[in-house]
Amino acid sequence: MRRPLLLAGLAFLAARPAAATDGAAYSFADNWPTHHVFDDGTDLGLSLKYQYDLDRFSNDDGRLPDAQTNRRKELGFYLKKKGVYDATAVYDFQARTWLDVYLRVQGRALFGSDVGALRVGFSKTPVGFEGNTGTGSTTFLETALPTQAIYANRRIGVDWAIQRPHWLANAGYYNGGDLNGDSDGRMLAGRFAWVPLNEPGHVWHLGLSASRESPGGSADGRGVHTPPGARLRARPEAGLADRLVDSGALAPVSHIDRRGLEGLWIGGPWSVQAEYLDATISQPHGRPDIDGSGWYAFVSWVATGESRTYAGGNVGDVRPNGRYGALELALRYSELDLDDGPVRGGRERDWTLGANWYVNRYLKLQANYVRARSDRRGLQVDSDVLELRAQIQF
Repeated sequence: MRRPLLLAGLAFLAARPAAATDGAAYSFADNWPTHHVFDDGTDLGLSLKYQYDLDRFSNDDGRLPDAQTNRRKELGFYLKKKGVYDATAVYDFQARTWLDVYLRVQGRALFGSDVGALRVGFSKTPVGFEGNTGTGSTTFLETALPTQAIYANRRIGVDWAIQRPHWLANAGYYNGGDLNGDSDGRMLAGRFAWVPLNEPGHVWHLGLSASRESPGGSADGRGVHTPPGARLRARPEAGLADRLVDSGALAPVSHIDRRGLEGLWIGGPWSVQAEYLDATISQPHGRPDIDGSGWYAFVSWVATGESRTYAGGNVGDVRPNGRYGALELALRYSELDLDDGPVRGGRERDWTLGANWYVNRYLKLQANYVRARSDRRGLQVDSDVLELRAQIQF
């Protein structure tokens, strides 16, 4: 328990009013020296994300054991020059997995005009809204059920993105799996969003996305071949819990089609976000397709008056204006259906009530209460979950 207590202590100290000098307030907590900008504008910096979670489960007949541990321990470095390029490499020491590792070059630097940005490396695929939100900036501790099950996460490849005041587009081609030695195969993916209102604190965002993935088989050092496969599954919106719905390993698979619809409205301290995702897994030799689908919707209210931030086609953390930070309350409903034909992966419906205290730009404390209801092959698990998280991110 020492880690969460230490983080809470740091949050308290960082939230204290700063001393004033010549009428101006300065707070070290809001000016951490984690990067250096050279005379030519080149920015070299360090990024860090540390999360400690505590999960408590009840009313589940002991199927989900209580847990508390590190959720993420991410360390990264970046080098960028505004309007020219940016490069980053991030590793999660908790999951022992690579995250973003890429180089992105702006079209203006290459062609003299803004024709978008070209990125090469290991990065998130564009199908999905919540899946592309940074894991330190989600409104709830964990992503919703359909995001967990259907979002494809990161792949090695190349993508292009362009943004205008009222629309944005993103397309990518991925080949070679991921840096962790998984997800062999090819994928073509694209996303488009219309943003008729795009002002600070006032946003309308409507988007759609789609991808086709052709998984590849693999062979181990003994020459044993594993056919291409797929698996859809989700935890009950608690990162330290076992999965309650799971399609099981499906193989062989010829291709996977993913589709998404997304919407966001921000009106001052209020916001509404929703998303629908589905996946069709096609099998060879005349076997029937397998479908999985789900959706979520949530409402958020920043009680201290700030707004959720929006940039680059996605949302970010609330930026507190007051000396004691910002307080956000949110309510989400999500559901996922993994029952189709011979596959009985189960169905789940969750309600999640959340509270976030943005102490400052770097420190965030979160609490979630999840009411999860699942049914898989006749086994019903109804669990109530209390989750707490302390996070440092810069």
